Amino acid sequence: MLRSLVFPIFFHTFAPVNEIEDESPLSFLYKTMKKEDIAQAVEAAIQERGCFLVEVTVSKDNDVEIVIEKEQGDVDWEDCAAIDRLVHEKFDQDVEDYALTVSSAGLDRPFKVMKQFQKAVGTDVDVWLKGGKKVKGVLEAASEEAVTVNGEVISFDVINSVRPVVEFK
Repeated sequence: MLRSLVFPIFFHTFAPVNEIEDESPLSFLYKTMKKEDIAQAVEAAIQERGCFLVEVTVSKDNDVEIVIEKEQGDVDWEDCAAIDRLVHEKFDQDVEDYALTVSSAGLDRPFKVMKQFQKAVGTDVDVWLKGGKKVKGVLEAASEEAVTVNGEVISFDVINSVRPVVEFK
């Protein structure tokens, strides 16, 4: 355990990971996790909990973030904890030297996958278009090509992001 604490500090200070060649004789000192491997390892467990995978990100420092969403209802603490436990079972933290965060997609984050759009049909959304224009309204439909908001079909080619509207009463 001491080795995993000392060597990453050395490389972050003197030779950042992104400057080290894969063929470096010192490449054994770091191992960047692959998001595809993580996604494959957790996909079945996520589906068993009635959730779907929104995103997996891995920083150059092996900070892993897994974002999930519930098919119906909201992600709860138990969903996140179960996925956290599974990742720790599948990937040795002493070998991979990673930090892990498992979270829901959040109220303020833009939609990333089609299932989020489909779940949000019938709710208010903000559609930010390329060029800065914003369209606000009810999401009526979503396909791989476009969304329909207030009767207007908007192609993903001109969309920058779509976010749920959050109103506090």
